[in-house]
Amino acid sequence: MLGKNDRVYLSGYIGLDKFTFQNPAGTFNANIPWGNKIATLRWNHQFNDKLFVNTTLVYNSYSFAANFNQNDFGIKIASGVEDLNAKSDLDYYTSFHHHFKAGIAYTHHEFIPNQISGHADSIVLNPDNAFIKYAHEAGAYVLDEFEPTKWWKINLGMRYSWFEQIGPYTGYTLDANGNPTDSTKYGKNQPVKAYGGWEPRFNMRFELDENSSIKTSIAKTYQYIHLVSNNGTTLPTDVWVPSTSLVQPEMAWQYSAGYFRNFKDNMIETSVEAYYKTMSNEIQYKDGYVPNNTQDPQLSYVFGTGTAYGAEFFVNKTRGKFTGWVGYTLSWTWQQFPLLNNGLEFPAKYDRRNDVSVVGSYEFNKKWTCSAVFVYGSGNAITLPTAYYFVDGQLVEQFSKVNAYREPAYDRLDISATYTPHHAKPHKWQSSWTVAIYNVYDRHNPYFLYVDNEGSVSNTSSIKLTVYEVYILPILPSITYNFKF
Repeated sequence: MLGKNDRVYLSGYIGLDKFTFQNPAGTFNANIPWGNKIATLRWNHQFNDKLFVNTTLVYNSYSFAANFNQNDFGIKIASGVEDLNAKSDLDYYTSFHHHFKAGIAYTHHEFIPNQISGHADSIVLNPDNAFIKYAHEAGAYVLDEFEPTKWWKINLGMRYSWFEQIGPYTGYTLDANGNPTDSTKYGKNQPVKAYGGWEPRFNMRFELDENSSIKTSIAKTYQYIHLVSNNGTTLPTDVWVPSTSLVQPEMAWQYSAGYFRNFKDNMIETSVEAYYKTMSNEIQYKDGYVPNNTQDPQLSYVFGTGTAYGAEFFVNKTRGKFTGWVGYTLSWTWQQFPLLNNGLEFPAKYDRRNDVSVVGSYEFNKKWTCSAVFVYGSGNAITLPTAYYFVDGQLVEQFSKVNAYREPAYDRLDISATYTPHHAKPHKWQSSWTVAIYNVYDRHNPYFLYVDNEGSVSNTSSIKLTVYEVYILPILPSITYNFKF
């Protein structure tokens, strides 16, 4: 039975977004829906003033589809992930300056990594090629936060993570060139391949004086679910895929150190922090990969290493009528694959050299607050076609080196005003109205690029190729009503 020391929370979310586009000539159109369904049930129990436990059950379903049609050719790439998750976390505060945390977690995964269908002229391809994959994932951790002295705080933890692919599944044996030579079928829930590893974490804070400190950290992590990008297209076709008998988990070590200082009685917080990260078993598609409607996509992956490093600068005003913060990150993210880019290092797709965020809020009175948000980021690295050839009457592209070009930078300004009714006496029902304008100066930030061709292959001199940018979400006003009780 639930008592005064128990709290139960139930929450849910359903969201669906859909992007559509058609060029003026009608020769290219895109239809990209994606969405999430989430349900969470959480139970919090307080045993006493020093011991707490949180137990959570989560259902999550994510789906994504990308439909592209150009002239008489069309392709649809769909993917999705469905998870059932249970976890329990324990907090224990001791009387001798130690705060212990411990927990366990389990997730059942179902992946649709790459379901492909399409048409070419009157020929329709709609095969049963979902290549659905299933897996168990679990972990357990223990963490100790303690202060050996008033000026020295240590956070020391260890986690063990485990991942197992299960059937139904068809496994493959590959030769030295990555071509399948044999296959093995696994039945429902039959173990296929298991991975696991220890993930140590170590953080320290040295207090220099009452206003400044130095923080350092080291952490090792395993990642069993991968985001795979196709460097041969600028279209949004990234998909989530699991570790399998052919795909090993990614592993990373991250090191960071920072200086933190507060001013004016902690009203202004500042920090500068540098980090360095090494990654192994990075994953990409093979050079020249084209979606295949009959072959498991994992047979088209290649693997490599990566490094990321940079510095983050932050200033935050926490009190007063005007509050806000400014953040700037300077970073580099590199990848290297023996079978891509002639083995040479190249920037990752989401390498972002400069990232700026500016947030400000001004409280005129208890009823009215105005806010503004400005963001700026360097464009993603992309691979573009640099030459075209005719082979047997077909237009064939030749691409640049991997991610040799950049999309235009992304920037946007949003403003809003919030009205909160003020009552002389406390009310159980609280509400507010927000009027906002998204992308105030109507910045055309590209969502993806595509190449349109005009003319006939029977007259090659008439062929004209043009690269177009497709933008998303221009200036957009909105009115929102919020309430809680």
